[in-house]
Amino acid sequence: MSFKKVLLSAVMLSMTVLAHSQYISNISRPDKSKPQVEDKKDVAYRLASGISAANMRNYMKVLASDSLEGRETGTNGTKLAANFISNHLRNLGIEGIKNRGGYLQPVSFTFSRWTDTDMYVNGERYRLLWDYIALPENNENKEIIKDKEVIFLGFGIDDPKYSDYKKINVKDKIIMINRGEPWNEKKGTSYITGTTEASDWSSDMDKKLKVAKEKGVKLVLIIDEDFKKTVEEARRNLIMPNLQLGDKKDQPIPFANHAYISTNVAKAIIGQHEKQILKARSKIAKGKPANTALPNDFIINMSKKVTVLSDNNVVGYVKGKKYPEEFIVISAHYDHLGKKGEEIFNGADDDASGSCTVMELARVFQQATYEGNRPERSVVFLWFTGEEKGLLGSNYYTASPLFPLDQTVANINIDMVGRVDAKYKDSASYVYVIGSDRLSTELHQINEDVNQKYSRLILDYSYNSEEDPNKFYYRSDHYNFAEKGIPAIFFFNGVHEDYHRPSDTIDKINFDAMEQRAKLIFHLAWELANRPDRIKLNPKSEK
Repeated sequence: MSFKKVLLSAVMLSMTVLAHSQYISNISRPDKSKPQVEDKKDVAYRLASGISAANMRNYMKVLASDSLEGRETGTNGTKLAANFISNHLRNLGIEGIKNRGGYLQPVSFTFSRWTDTDMYVNGERYRLLWDYIALPENNENKEIIKDKEVIFLGFGIDDPKYSDYKKINVKDKIIMINRGEPWNEKKGTSYITGTTEASDWSSDMDKKLKVAKEKGVKLVLIIDEDFKKTVEEARRNLIMPNLQLGDKKDQPIPFANHAYISTNVAKAIIGQHEKQILKARSKIAKGKPANTALPNDFIINMSKKVTVLSDNNVVGYVKGKKYPEEFIVISAHYDHLGKKGEEIFNGADDDASGSCTVMELARVFQQATYEGNRPERSVVFLWFTGEEKGLLGSNYYTASPLFPLDQTVANINIDMVGRVDAKYKDSASYVYVIGSDRLSTELHQINEDVNQKYSRLILDYSYNSEEDPNKFYYRSDHYNFAEKGIPAIFFFNGVHEDYHRPSDTIDKINFDAMEQRAKLIFHLAWELANRPDRIKLNPKSEK
């Protein structure tokens, strides 16, 4: 499961759901007084009975082995894993990608990292993460950027109603700006919008950085009043090498080089010129642009290395009988964190457990076709790369789908289903369900119904709450389908102490619990694939 995606979750939440929406967050327990289907004349029950914990253990012995070195995106480990899954599909006789003769969807990633970055103000050294933040993927490679002055330029806005660039040439200059925009404090209105609503100059920093680039600015220093919080949110992005989707090595960067600086760095740059800054800010507060040059011996190194990596999503499908152009997508990610020094992050639960479950479901669906019980709709089996780098593989798939998204009925995503968390340490017959009612309450109800009829697991919706601080809804591959308006349901076993640690190993997997969950997921997929009508979206649901 990706951690990176949660850094944007607050923004995503406001964009993707109605402010007044409330999603189910209770615990659903099956009614054991009602009869449970255990009749092998029932095709679904018989097929599900063939799902094997032993098979999934054997798959995991390969996927979570040391020989795959943690399956980090773009490494030999993911290539070996993709080949293993592809051979499994080939041996089953499952169809691959049309006109491509195989099971691999190539995906490119651009890998950016700083090779050297330090900042000096009048000879005093300031450090990345401690004193300033700069993301390598958003800055051009510059060995040295330096000047003898820094120009304080208000908010860095260039708008017909207010422009900090008025009557000043900033070409090849270093500027320092504040977040936000100028306000008429007496009226409580923006000088740009003329209302109590802020303009997009406050919310869209990219807009300021693009203007700076157009004006020829060589570096923008952005004063961050809440620098500590920004560091905490960006720390993982900066510590871990960052991957972007696609080949961006030679793609021009539309922004001026820039860094977010702490107030301590800003004070060092201002030095003895605080009165000039206060005077400039006083004018700006009246809606009159003002700037001041601050003498400085300023130097920053922004040397970076950019490498393009290639990897693959793995795809196979069972063609439907009656509705072959409607698709149920069952997914998991097969990448993990790789190797750090001599420590291997095997990722047995995250997410070899999901990958092995999809492998077993593919086997059972293909068995159904051999028996003459081909599903009515097509069922797609998808293994994504790059999930741990920010849901990149699923992002790529939903941007370049192999099967039409408007004919994709639902996504069933499986990420971490091999363990038992502390809450259910006395009973493994449970699974957390996330997202089932967000776009289609019909999807939610179908899962409830098949669970009652066949599986009898406790369905825990705690992590489906909008208030879930973990923001798991945004942190696995189903989210990219949901963003496209495709109903998505995510199955999860909860958190444990081995999450994203080398100790997430196969010996800690509860394969009996995995088997129970796999059977429920099969019943859901089988029902979605065979019901007379495709499920419907909720009225007026928002992506």
